[in-house]
Amino acid sequence: MAAGERLPLAWFQRPTPVVARALIGCVLVHGDRAGRIVETEAYLGPEDRASHARFGPTARNRVMFGPGGVTYVYLCYGIHQMFNIVSDRDGQAGAVLVRAIAPVAGLPDDPPADPAVGRGPGKVTRALGLGPAQHGRTLDTDALHVRAGRPGAAIVTTARIGVDYAGPWARRRLRFALAGHPAVSRPR
Repeated sequence: MAAGERLPLAWFQRPTPVVARALIGCVLVHGDRAGRIVETEAYLGPEDRASHARFGPTARNRVMFGPGGVTYVYLCYGIHQMFNIVSDRDGQAGAVLVRAIAPVAGLPDDPPADPAVGRGPGKVTRALGLGPAQHGRTLDTDALHVRAGRPGAAIVTTARIGVDYAGPWARRRLRFALAGHPAVSRPR
């Protein structure tokens, strides 16, 4: 896939860790705003104790059990909207949390300003103007889509952040980040 080309829905219908890693360097576009994805986390099916899929399909997470290329947006701690991209094939639950973006266009701190505008999943949604209205949308419209990109640097793989309650699943290396990028949430 050429850099800058819009990703087709089939691109997201691969195993969740593969999609999470491949999203690093891609550009998430919402209207006239865009950010380069520099950090993601993969959340797998019902066996993943850190995933919302662990409860089976519910009104909140039902889209996670559908085909990849659909958005999953939810409220965390009653404060932050979290933007996820459903991955894998229909019936195989999975989603990728977009944890951090670097400004590309239309953001309050466009380059070369402070990259903190998209450092952390709550800031991603605020910067791109994403919220409940984008839940369950397919990523194939002019208003909301992902463009192919290249990481441009090494990708590091670590344990996910803030899922200590998940037992052994908390230690799984399902977080992907652009090595040393200033917009990566933590640790940098």
